[in-house]
This record gives sequence, structure tokens and C-alpha cells, in this order.
Amino acid sequence: MRPLISAVAAAALFSGTAFAQPCMRPAEKAAFDVAGLKSELMVVAIACQLRDKYNGFVGRYRSALVAQERALNGYFSRTSGHRAQQEHDVYITNLANSQSQDGIREGTLFCTQHLSMFDEVMALKSDHELAGYAQTKGLTQPIALIECPVAPVRTPRAKKVRTADTK
Repeated sequence: MRPLISAVAAAALFSGTAFAQPCMRPAEKAAFDVAGLKSELMVVAIACQLRDKYNGFVGRYRSALVAQERALNGYFSRTSGHRAQQEHDVYITNLANSQSQDGIREGTLFCTQHLSMFDEVMALKSDHELAGYAQTKGLTQPIALIECPVAPVRTPRAKKVRTADTK
């Protein structure tokens, strides 16, 4: 049993996967959702010969995609230190691979089932809707997207006002 545990631990360390993944702040979670959407659309574009639609998506949402990429960089810097770029690259590679595998499993239905995503995303009214849209799609991710718990907001207690007793 001990060799199996050692092999699993070594594989996790070698692959860059940690047993306890740090949680994500809300902006970081949104960035992972958008990265998942961008990757999914890229996989659809390649598999279904829709490169022009993908290029249109990137062109329209360029500023939002750049901002989300900065948030991803922030997460990896915060959680991985000097290995941030390497961990980011591993994530992007694993994301594309896992979504490509989903496409392979779906076979000929893949293009039919995913083509409408381009129309849906291009119909959004603003860049600010992109993360919300991505979150609703239930896209494949190679890691668990665990949000950090939100600290309860403390409201100040009303101070007791002392009044003079008048008789």
C-alpha cells in the first residue's frame, strides 16, 4: 500500500497538482470561468471549422479577456509564487486537453451541440456579462473552482446614549 501512496503523491507533485487547492477570490473565480469559456470556444472553432467566429469573439471581448487574464495571473502569483507562470501554463494546457477530450467523446454531436455558444456570447450586451454567461454554461475545468468563504460583514453596534436623570 505504501508504494501506491508514494506513487500517487509523486505523480501529484510532478504534475503540479496539489492535494489542497487554494480557494479563489470572486474575481479570480470569474477569471477561471471566462478562461473556460474562451478555451471551449477555441476547441469548438478548431473542431467545427469556425475560426472566423472565434476571431470575432476575441476581437469583441479583447479588453475583458485581457482583464480576466490579469486576474488569472494574480491567482497563480498569489498561490504559486515563483512557479506562477508554470502553474498557469499547466492549467491552460490541462483546460484545453480536458475540453478537447469532451469533444472527442461527444463525436459528431459536438459541433451541433456547441455551435450556438458563439451566437449566445455575441448577443451579450456588454463585457460585464461575459463572466456571468460563462458561469452558467457548466464548462469543463481541470480543477475544482472553490471560492474563498466570504467573511461576514460586521455592522457597528449602536452606542448606548446616556441621558441624565431628571426628577
